[in-house]
Amino acid sequence: MNKDVIIWTGAGQIGMAIVRRIAYGKKVIVGDKFIDNARSVANTMNQVGFDVTPIEMDLSNRQSIQNMIIEGQKYGDITMLVNAAGVSPSQASIEQILKVDLYGTAVLLEEIGKVIKEKGVGVTISSQSGHRMAQLTLEEDEQLACTPTEKILSLELLKNIKDTLQAYQMAKRCNEKRVMREAVIWGKKGARINSISPGIVVTPLAMDELNGIRGDFYKNMFAKSPAGRPATADEIANVAELLMSDKGAFITGSDFLIDGGATASYFYGSLNPKYI
Repeated sequence: MNKDVIIWTGAGQIGMAIVRRIAYGKKVIVGDKFIDNARSVANTMNQVGFDVTPIEMDLSNRQSIQNMIIEGQKYGDITMLVNAAGVSPSQASIEQILKVDLYGTAVLLEEIGKVIKEKGVGVTISSQSGHRMAQLTLEEDEQLACTPTEKILSLELLKNIKDTLQAYQMAKRCNEKRVMREAVIWGKKGARINSISPGIVVTPLAMDELNGIRGDFYKNMFAKSPAGRPATADEIANVAELLMSDKGAFITGSDFLIDGGATASYFYGSLNPKYI
């Protein structure tokens, strides 16, 4: 019997928190570059009644994304996307960040858009970092949104990136703009796509960040944010659940910043030296 199929990329805590809320009675294909990660979360979810199949998937590779889609189509129509895959600016190179988080996400949204069932829905996890960088020109934003995926890494504005944080910020800005463009394309099927830009979320990857070279920066950031703490994966999933339900039926092409007010403090509060 055919089932509605969820494509879930990035076998981490945020993705699992989202999928647990929407996946009962559906078939889930979870993809991760490290197959042991995918197997682990699949086993955890299968033990409590879900139907999850793990697959090795490299977000930076179009054929790998297409193979995951083909696997999902064995079970039914693809009706949902949860993209929580990505790399860390503390652990990856500039090239890796742009290839995975910028190019890979753009390709994933494009490929899923080709096969998403009518009235389907998706959410991609971006980052608060896309809201921290200097404003781009309208032309540059349009380039990030609309440049054909196989040409996007050749854009002039990507050639002078100085460090991994700047690369990460640019990738996340591109995610937001790409979602806007893809929402127009998905909308021809009555399908919806949105992004969520979390602040620091308590996950194993976040712990690597907090113990890495930018750890003090991040600890100071959430200490001086209005919320005064990092988020939990379930707090991100609360918003994703809304976006992917009928209650979010009028929401598409949008990005939701969920950072406990850290970005507000960065511009207009105690994280800005002007206001200390």
